[in-house]
Amino acid sequence: MPIPVVHSVQNWYCPRCGKRETTTAVVGQTYRMHTCPKLRYLASAPMLPEGVAAKVELVEWGDYVGKEHVQLDPERGRPLQSIVTTRDAGQDTIVFAPAARATSD
Repeated sequence: MPIPVVHSVQNWYCPRCGKRETTTAVVGQTYRMHTCPKLRYLASAPMLPEGVAAKVELVEWGDYVGKEHVQLDPERGRPLQSIVTTRDAGQDTIVFAPAARATSD
């Protein structure tokens, strides 16, 4: 017995740059990533389902960054801590954690 496949379409937009995309919907997918010119060309900027009002902001490190290897702002060279998406239903955060390095002697 054949199983019917239901295809639904999801429309996405970026609240910062206005970019729009249409994809086949995936159950549970709440956002999509893209390279955003308004977020200084970071490749991990979120797109949201069309109709969801939100504010997307870059957050710089608020404390001292020593020798840690952190995500730098591509335009300003400043260390970035996260991208925060705030909407009526809550807040999402993409954290840029420092990368670990190891050396062998």
